[in-house]
Amino acid sequence: MISRLLSILFLALASFSLHAQAKDDGKLRIIVFGAHPDDAEYKTAGTAVKWARLGHHVKLVSVTNGDVGHWKEAGGPLALRRTSEAAACAQKLGVTSQVLDIHDGELVPSLEYRKLITRVIREWKADIVIAHRPWDYHPDHRYVGVLIQDAAFMVTVPFICPDVPPLTKNPVFLYSSDGFQKPYPFTPDIAVSVDDTFEQKLDGLHELTSQAYEGGASGSAEYVEKQVPPASDEVARRAWLKRRWGARQGSEADKYRDLLIKLYGEEKGKAVKYAETFEICEYGRRPSAAEIKQLFPFYDAK
Repeated sequence: MISRLLSILFLALASFSLHAQAKDDGKLRIIVFGAHPDDAEYKTAGTAVKWARLGHHVKLVSVTNGDVGHWKEAGGPLALRRTSEAAACAQKLGVTSQVLDIHDGELVPSLEYRKLITRVIREWKADIVIAHRPWDYHPDHRYVGVLIQDAAFMVTVPFICPDVPPLTKNPVFLYSSDGFQKPYPFTPDIAVSVDDTFEQKLDGLHELTSQAYEGGASGSAEYVEKQVPPASDEVARRAWLKRRWGARQGSEADKYRDLLIKLYGEEKGKAVKYAETFEICEYGRRPSAAEIKQLFPFYDAK
């Protein structure tokens, strides 16, 4: 237990160090909100690595601590475990991690949490904010989407949360992808090839053991024993993870092939194997096509 706590402390200090080094240096500042310590990583890790490689500053935030997100363990020990996993993942991705101390499954779109999210966005001085859409199977996912929508205007209002300076320019707010159809399906405005960062994304996801290999709240002893290679076989585990995520990101690329071609050109767009996609939330700043290419400076890369 002591070694686990020391590990968590070390990773937290590393995360703090990354945050402390981030300053107004002309680089983009991106913050991604997920409901649990795996959601932001699953949806945006490939794109996060692309930004980080160019020197931009990325923070992945879990709005709840994930303390009921496992079939076998729960409470404080699980929250500590998942915080440690998220920090280890962020270290592999080259980004910053933060886990808020809100119980998993108990997030509500309250005034208290609206102010909390507003402060977190302001403190990061975000240019881009990414989160779930407010239509999802999990209430925590839905309410993250609602809270982000509610904060989209408030981040610039001086006399709400006056203890943190307001942003002088409204960020671009984006939704990460999902497959839900009602009240309307996810319709991306931005598609990013993550072919060159896919392996590093897997490096990060490999650290999310409780979710990536144990199935989280939906797992079971039978699932771990029969479906997942043993922890002792690192090579087989990594190959299993790659098959699963290769299918997901490959499906995303195929589904939105036309958008990839529009953004990358026909030759490059047709060649993309893995993609992550995003929809513009109309409550934030409405970027032009030219600004999208500034915020996602990947399309003209050689």
